[in-house]
Amino acid sequence: MSAIVFAIPGDIDLPTGGYGYDRRLLREWREAGIEARHLALPGGFPFPSEVDLARTEELLASTADDDILLIDGLAFGAFPEALATRFSGRLIALVHHPLALETGLASAQAEALRISERAALRHPRCVVASSPSTAGILAADFGVAADRIVTAEPGVDPSPHAVGSGSVRPVYLLAVGSLIPRKGYDVLLDALARIADLDWRLTIAGSPDHAPATAAALRVRIDAEGLADRILLAGAVAPRELDELYGKADLFVMPSLFEGYGMVLTEALARGLPIVCTLSGAGADRIPDEAALKVAPGDAAALAKAIARLIDAPAERKARADAAWAAAGSLPRWQDTARIVAWACQRGSGRKVG
Repeated sequence: MSAIVFAIPGDIDLPTGGYGYDRRLLREWREAGIEARHLALPGGFPFPSEVDLARTEELLASTADDDILLIDGLAFGAFPEALATRFSGRLIALVHHPLALETGLASAQAEALRISERAALRHPRCVVASSPSTAGILAADFGVAADRIVTAEPGVDPSPHAVGSGSVRPVYLLAVGSLIPRKGYDVLLDALARIADLDWRLTIAGSPDHAPATAAALRVRIDAEGLADRILLAGAVAPRELDELYGKADLFVMPSLFEGYGMVLTEALARGLPIVCTLSGAGADRIPDEAALKVAPGDAAALAKAIARLIDAPAERKARADAAWAAAGSLPRWQDTARIVAWACQRGSGRKVG
């Protein structure tokens, strides 16, 4: 039986949604007795050096001839076509979202990534997309035939119901995600500055290390708006601390400009939290309208209006929290996600994954 070799660039332990998805696949496969192993690729992706590419080719070539090579999209989208061609018979690509759609890229960088990803995606036997919206983008804009795409949405774990802060005022807001341009925290700050007369507190749990300039600009803006005593940048937090933050929140906010999925939304839903979010990815589609107020990405005025509405209406917050909790039981589980990806790796190969 063939093994899955899951090739992932950089530090798999980083607290991002993509790495969290990857870690969970490996864990579920291990618990299910599916033979799979992590292959660590150089951390220079998605802008690898020639040394990084040479090392990547060497690592992939060191695998057994019947191993199935599942490549995380952070690396795969930057593969030269020659590299993808060499291993095409064994390749499966996992795409969280196309690299060229990352917010903040220079136009030349985005175009180079679009060209490289489109070329590389000609060669895998199958492409796994982590959301229906990503699958649609791959088919429409990257030339991937729909019958080569398998969608495997992120799962969630059963979680305890959030109890909230226990206070009428202030209302505690929570946002989760790295401090990068795509997450739209500058828009959130603009929105909150518009409603500074209301009694709220915000915690943002997310690493500042992926885009230091963005994180620094956010800190400067918080100070300039006089909100330093109301907004906590908690940094990357451990899972137990993150669970505590979810549990004590009164309202979850996601201001992202674009998401391949937006796993934090379903994690908030699983805890029965009322939500204000942008229509920026498939995760928002997973959230019932009864549980969330949804606004256009980048619209600070609409975001401020939605947050203010739920701050001022505890009864509505409670109703939306109840709707979230009622919907939590229908969310996909991680074992289902892992099963779908394992099946995709096996599909069309003539090999049984075991």
